[in-house]
Parts: sequence; C-alpha cells; structure tokens
Amino acid sequence: MNQAISVIRKPFLRLHAQDDVLIAIRPLSAETQLDDAGQTIRLKQAMTPGHKIATRAIAAGSAVRRYNQIIGFAKQDIEAGEHVHTHNLAFEMFDRDYAVGVDCKPTPAVEPAQFMGYVRPDGRVATRNYIGVIATVNCSASVSKFVASHFTPERLAAFPNVDGVVPITHASGCGMDSDGAGIDVLRKTIAGYARHPNFSGIVVIGLGCEANQMDALFLSQGMDENPMLKPLVIQSSGGSRKTTQAAIEAIESMLPAANALKRQPVSASHLCIGLQCGGSDGYSGITANPALGAACDMLVAQGGTVILSETPEIYGAEHLLTRRAVSEEVAQKLIARIRWWESYTEKNNGSMDNNPSPGNKAGGLTTILEKSLGAVAKAGSTNLTEVYEYADTVCAKGFVFMDTPGYDPVSATGQVAGGANLICFTTGRGSVYGCKPAPSIKLATNSGLYQRMQEDMDINCGDIIDQDVPVAEKGKAIFDLILKVASGEKTKSEELGMGNDEFVPWQLGAVM
Repeated sequence: MNQAISVIRKPFLRLHAQDDVLIAIRPLSAETQLDDAGQTIRLKQAMTPGHKIATRAIAAGSAVRRYNQIIGFAKQDIEAGEHVHTHNLAFEMFDRDYAVGVDCKPTPAVEPAQFMGYVRPDGRVATRNYIGVIATVNCSASVSKFVASHFTPERLAAFPNVDGVVPITHASGCGMDSDGAGIDVLRKTIAGYARHPNFSGIVVIGLGCEANQMDALFLSQGMDENPMLKPLVIQSSGGSRKTTQAAIEAIESMLPAANALKRQPVSASHLCIGLQCGGSDGYSGITANPALGAACDMLVAQGGTVILSETPEIYGAEHLLTRRAVSEEVAQKLIARIRWWESYTEKNNGSMDNNPSPGNKAGGLTTILEKSLGAVAKAGSTNLTEVYEYADTVCAKGFVFMDTPGYDPVSATGQVAGGANLICFTTGRGSVYGCKPAPSIKLATNSGLYQRMQEDMDINCGDIIDQDVPVAEKGKAIFDLILKVASGEKTKSEELGMGNDEFVPWQLGAVM
C-alpha cells in the first residue's frame, strides 16, 4: 500500500539562490516533499535538523556550495533529495581569489555608548578587578591553587571592589627547551596575563629548577617586581607551606590598593572582545555567528576591538577576510599564517580537514570549509585592520585576527593574553567554557540547546529561526549584554564559578 506523502513548506532554509543544498530546520521523514521556489524535492532519507539536503543532482567530483561558497566536492553522484554529509562529500584543496581590499568600506558614525569600567592608573580599562596567582610551571600549580583558595568570599568581604583571587595554572613550563619558540610563547602568554587590565595585582610562583626560570621570564618580558607584582620561588622560599604563606601576605598587601578602584563611565571603545565558537553545529553559521557579527560591527563603530582567531577554523574562508584587509601587508600576514598551518599539519601527518570534531559532524557540519565559512561570520563585516601572532599584545582598533589553534581554551588564552577583556562564545552543541579574568558570554545557536542548558547559556539565538527574529535585532541584544557584562553583570559561567582552569597556553615543540 502506498503511504500518503506529506507536503511541508519551509521546514528548511535556503541560504543563497546558488546553493546546492538546503538546511533542515526540523526533523523530516523519508519521502517528505519539500517545495523550494516551485521545485519539488523528495527526501531520500530522514533528515536531522542542521543537516544538508541536495537541491539537484550533483555529479561526482563537482563542487558543492553553501553560502554560495565551496564547502567540498562530491565523492560520488548525489541525487536531488539526498542527505549531503561525510559519506558523499569530501574536502579538497582549491584555489581561492584573495582579492585584497575589494570589500573594504568606511566605518559609519554612531551614537557613543558607554559602560561602567575600572580605569587603571596607566589608562587601561578593565571589565573585572581580580588579583592573579600565576604558576610558571605545572610543579608550582598546587601551591598557586592553595594561595587562591585561601581568599574565600568571607575573607574578601572587606574588599567589595575585588572580584576574587584567581589561580592561573597550566601543565607546561618544563620538559621543554629553555630557548626557542615553545618557551617564548609560554613566557609571552604568562606576561600577557600578568599585564592584563582585569588584574590589579599578580603573584608569580615558580618551583626553581624548571625550564621556565623566573629570572628569564621577567627579563625576557620586561617585567619588574613592584608592590603589585611579586615573584616567589618555592625552592628558595623554604618549600610549599612557606611559599603559600608568603604569597598570601603579598596579596593581603595588594588588596587595599585593588579595592580602592571603583567603576566609572567609560567609552565602549575600551572594549576588546575575543570571539570564539565551540561545539559548532549546522546552525552556527546561520544564527549565533551572524548575530555576534552584527554586534561586532556595532562595537567596531564605537571604536572598540574584536579579535577573530582559530586559524584552522577560517581555512577555506580566508579569502573572505583578505577582501576586507586594509592593506596588502595585512592580507599577506594572514595568508602566511594559513601557509604555516598547512605545513604544520603536514609535518604532523594531519590534514586541515581533521578539525571538525565528531560533535560538529553530528550537528550537520561536514568539512572544515563548511565550518570555516560559518565561523568567520562572527567577526561581522568591517575592515580587517591587523593580524597578530599568538598572545601578541593587540594594539590596533577595529576587527583584527590573532593566529591560534582551533581548540577553544588554547585560542581564548591567546586572546586574553593579547588584552581581550571579554569573550563572546557561540556554541551549537553546548560548550560550558568559562574564563577568568575576562568574563565569557555564551550564545546558543538553537533553542533546543538553550532550553536544555539555560544555566550555561546567556543568550538564545535559536529564535532567529524559530520566531524570525532579525539578525540585526539579535545583534543589538548581544551588544547590549556586552555592555552590561562589561559593567559588572555576571555571566552564567561566572555564576557557576567557572574560569579557574581555562588557562591553556599553546604548547609548541617537543615535550622532552
């Protein structure tokens, strides 16, 4: 007996007229018929939300487009109505047209916005007011945590303008060459945190025999001991207990000065935001990332800074960024980092297409090309003003790029070291990332995720699909929340107490 075939209108998205795929936005059964601009497409298989449906017959070897950009090549003939995913779509290299600067445009004038920030004596502006305890090496991590744990909310009650004492620990610092790129990156990252505007004071704790020697760290990074920056070495301080006590006393001496700082109105131009997406899905490039991009355009118009990173996750979409580069020099810096990553992955017997995780693929993303095209949307549409290497101090205003791995904690660590005083993090699968000293705002790409994980998600961008909320309207909501969080409103991850374990410097070179 023939079963009745249901005809459903618009349970899918067509992102561009030239696309070869539609995106399912709700579960669809096999044999469902879709009406796409007068064309009837019958599904060959049941479809999960976020996954792709072929709009036409695609010959083996042909390019497949989403966003009117190449996301891969057909591994076999694909019929109209077929599921397009890892079984029939492959990553291949292809030439991109970098067209440097052709999409540059003036930044519009806007009504100035403000937030309530902490202004440091040197003019830097903070969104939080912490004291940090930084370990030079994994061997001093426990002592650093002992010190931070001493400063409970009860002990800090007399210092209401201090947000807390944060342990900054990691698993590196030894078993590595004491010279070279690996130690240079670690020292630069530690120094970036030590100088971060969201820290009033810092205690740095070392063991004494590690590769990352305290004296070399301070000398190479131009750091000098002062009342708000105290180095301590366990082996020369008398051991763990004595070092812990000495660090506690150092922080107690810093607290009055830290507490003297009070929030005051400052220009939104002082905001520097690190952009992250983790646990991406098929909706990331449709909802949360474009909405965050709209918020970034608003911040750049205010004179602020947004940092796009995760170089492996712009691969295949970098030509969209070079088209917005303000100069050939800036574009070539970005292209050079792309070529470095191609060489790096080849040396390690990998592929740039290894980046999409199992969770990404379960959410509907197939290749790194597809993931990247959605990822770059979170940077908005303004001009690319500069390109930085990992953990470099970000000085340029506007939209900038920092070379980092795609692994979110490593990438965000580099951005914070560069000066990001706030993180915006989109997720489709449900990342529970938190960050200190820079608060992390999390944006859900779909309403199902938001409803399941409301204690972790700050904003639901799924209503862009569910309720036709305009991307620009959602971008304004994100921008407004950015100002509130920068002014002291706690994010969901802060409410949960997250952020003490997310310092993960990029570990380059051999572990010896």
